[in-house]
Amino acid sequence: MEFETGTIPLSDLDGAFDLQATLESGQSYLWDRADGRMYETMSVHGGDAWYETVVPPIPGVSEESVAVRVRQTGDERAGRLEWEATADAVPILTHLLRLDDDLDAILDATPDDPLLDRAYDAYEGMRLVRDPAFPCLISFICSAQMRVSRIHGMQMRLAREYGESVAVDGETFHAFPTPERLAARTEAELRDLSLGYRAPYVQRTAEMVADGEAHPDEAAGLPYEEARESLRRFVGVGDKVSDCVLLFSLGYLEAVPLDTWIRSAIEEHYPDCEKGSYADTSRAIRDRLGGTYAGYAQTYLFYYLRAGGE
Repeated sequence: MEFETGTIPLSDLDGAFDLQATLESGQSYLWDRADGRMYETMSVHGGDAWYETVVPPIPGVSEESVAVRVRQTGDERAGRLEWEATADAVPILTHLLRLDDDLDAILDATPDDPLLDRAYDAYEGMRLVRDPAFPCLISFICSAQMRVSRIHGMQMRLAREYGESVAVDGETFHAFPTPERLAARTEAELRDLSLGYRAPYVQRTAEMVADGEAHPDEAAGLPYEEARESLRRFVGVGDKVSDCVLLFSLGYLEAVPLDTWIRSAIEEHYPDCEKGSYADTSRAIRDRLGGTYAGYAQTYLFYYLRAGGE
C-alpha cells in the first residue's frame, strides 16, 4: 500500500487553523506525533510536526479504514496542511478537524469576556475535533485522574497491542481497537497496559458495544441533556465523560465538561455559575459562555488555564 499526497490551503477556510493546538490541547488522544513528542509540553501551537492516525470508516465520509499523516506549514491563515494518506484525506481531515467550521463567526458569537479574549489570542486557530465516537468514549473513560500525556500513552498502547496494523510504504500504523477486539481482552490484560481501575470499565463498555447492547452514536441527534443520559449507560461514564464525548465527537458544541480547570475557572472568574449539582452548574456556565458554542469557549479556557494563563 502506498500514500497519496495533497495539500489544503488554509486560506480556503473560514477562520484560522492551528493543527498543533488542535491536536495537543487535550481533546483527542487518537493521534500521535511522528517524532514521538506528543503531549510533551503543556502549551503548544504553531508547530510543523507530522501527526498520524488510522481513521475507521466514517458514514458519509469514508467507507474504509485510512492511514493519515498531516502537518501544517506556514501561519494560521495563510499556511497549508500537507497530507499523506491511503485515500483522499481532504474529506476525512475536514471532518475530523472541523475545517468546515466558520471559526471567526463561532468565536464572535461567544461573549465579550477578557479571559476568553486572552485565550483566543494565545491559541489562534485552535478548533474542536470530531473524533470517532467509540475511540473517543474509551479515551475519556481512561481520563479520570490522569495527565494528558498518560491518557495518550494508554490509547497508543491499546492501538499497538490490540488494533489492526496497516503497512504503508514500509511503515506500520496501528488502528484503535474495534469494540470486538477490546471486548475479547481480559481485565488483567488491560491492567497490564497501565489502565488500572479503568480496565473493567473499558472491557465492559467495549462488550456493550460489541454485543449491540448500546452504542455511543445512539446519543447523536437527541436533545442535549437526553444525549448525556444516553452516554451514561456505559460503565465508568458519568456526566463529565459524557460531555467530553458529546463535544469532541458528536458535535454538541454547547457541551461544557466540568473538569478541574473549568471548575477552577468558575470559582475564580464566574462564581455565580456554581449551583451545586453538575447539571445545574453545567447549565449555568453554558449560558455564561454563550450557549450554542459554549464548548468552543470552554476548550480555549481549558487549554489556556492548564498552561498557566490567568
